[in-house]
Amino acid sequence: MSAPTVQVESRGPVAVITLNRPDVSNTLNLQTAMDLLAAAMTCGRNSAVRAVVLTGAGRNFCFGGDLRSMLNRGPGADAYLRELTTYLHEAISHFARMDAPVIAAVNGTAAGAGVGLVAMADLAICGQSAKFNLAYTGVGLTPDAGTSFLLPRAIGAKRAMELFLLNRPLKADEALSWGLVNSVAPDDQLMTEAMNLAESVAVGPTRAFGRTKRLVAASLGPLDSQMVLESETIAAQAGSPEGLEGISAFLEKRRPSFD
Repeated sequence: MSAPTVQVESRGPVAVITLNRPDVSNTLNLQTAMDLLAAAMTCGRNSAVRAVVLTGAGRNFCFGGDLRSMLNRGPGADAYLRELTTYLHEAISHFARMDAPVIAAVNGTAAGAGVGLVAMADLAICGQSAKFNLAYTGVGLTPDAGTSFLLPRAIGAKRAMELFLLNRPLKADEALSWGLVNSVAPDDQLMTEAMNLAESVAVGPTRAFGRTKRLVAASLGPLDSQMVLESETIAAQAGSPEGLEGISAFLEKRRPSFD
């Protein structure tokens, strides 16, 4: 029996959710999105969970969507992406609504939807060697995972557009100065510091935290409706000539030709 694509471990009042496809840098396929939603629902329903740490197995946090699984669907890629993003976006909504604070512990690289998961978190810590890369337009796609909503609000519209359009990597210190993460830890101390932070909030007033989270979410506007728009847009783009060329070029390790 294969290992679950998302693991949930209880450490006292802290739930550690680990994206568990290290051999493919924790890219998100349909099963992973479904499992992430199940993990979010499990934590949200369990009153014993007073903080959540989200991280990735192996060297990297999350490389974003599994492009090979998209390409393998051929003409059905648009329907596949609509289904995948429905589960992924519902998971993000559950994390945003739950009482327990969510802490992203970013190891290695967060790309594409992985950046969305970082932006979704209430607090974020990254390792010194961490990098962030939106990558969407580099493969002819458009943002998902709430990045078009959450990222401009976290770092500002101009900086977000810089990352969306230029696809340059953002290193840990710059991510800190821009406000994408709260702190940077030595790589070998990342989970220790994330757990220390989680344990410190776990003894706090969880319901007050949850109500505060929802107040902040309400002040930002309609995240859910923006994610519906993201799903439709990335699905349509994946089946377009640009999307097909971008994904193929990435998997074939060549420069894409966008006419």
